[in-house]
Amino acid sequence: MKSFIIKDIEFALDAIEQFYIAVIVKTGYKNETTEVSLKWFESEAKGRVEFVAFCITIVTKSKKRYQFLFKTRGELDRQMSLISSQIG
Repeated sequence: MKSFIIKDIEFALDAIEQFYIAVIVKTGYKNETTEVSLKWFESEAKGRVEFVAFCITIVTKSKKRYQFLFKTRGELDRQMSLISSQIG
């Protein structure tokens, strides 16, 4: 069974229902935030939203949700590379 580890948490691939990367931005209403796609953020967001973090979100089949935040795109890319090398 293939698996990978993020920040000391191991995830078995067959236990994952959703895995996606996104960008967390402020909505402009109080301290509320929301997720937007990385593609939209890179092409449309400039000057339109306030960046909070890049993230990897994992939802397991048991409906447990994990969100891992990264301050830079480089940090996100390094983590994705580590995941890729672990599941080979």
